Amino acid sequence: MSRRVLVLNGPNLGRLGSREPEKYGTTTFAELTGVCEKTGAELGFEVDVRQTDDEAELVGWLHEAADGRTPVVLNPAAFTHYSYALRDAIAQRTAPLIEIHLTNPATREEFRHTSVVAGVATGTIAGFGLDSYRLALRALTALDS
Repeated sequence: MSRRVLVLNGPNLGRLGSREPEKYGTTTFAELTGVCEKTGAELGFEVDVRQTDDEAELVGWLHEAADGRTPVVLNPAAFTHYSYALRDAIAQRTAPLIEIHLTNPATREEFRHTSVVAGVATGTIAGFGLDSYRLALRALTALDS
């Protein structure tokens, strides 16, 4: 039986492949979705990949995960650095939540060095490109929820 996992993505990630490929690579969001679904299936997960540019929608998805005791892999993108609404939604989690980033925010502009969500996440994986998603899904297999 597969366990459901939400892979949630914040603003601008739907533009992967064309958005700053020197930083984010040329993999499209559709390709990222395929990689997450394939990796999840190999690990026994049913993966539901979503992306939004809307903070309220992302908060709603986190509430859905909390209500369903569903593990989450979250790339909060720009919301990482300032969304206290997102932080408060994550604090309500009832299953593991792993914050991920394609790039390493600590090596980028100073405003990206602070994550307001890291303190309520189970853990953070950053800087491994598409492998950040694979690593997070693998980490979920080792966590008790």
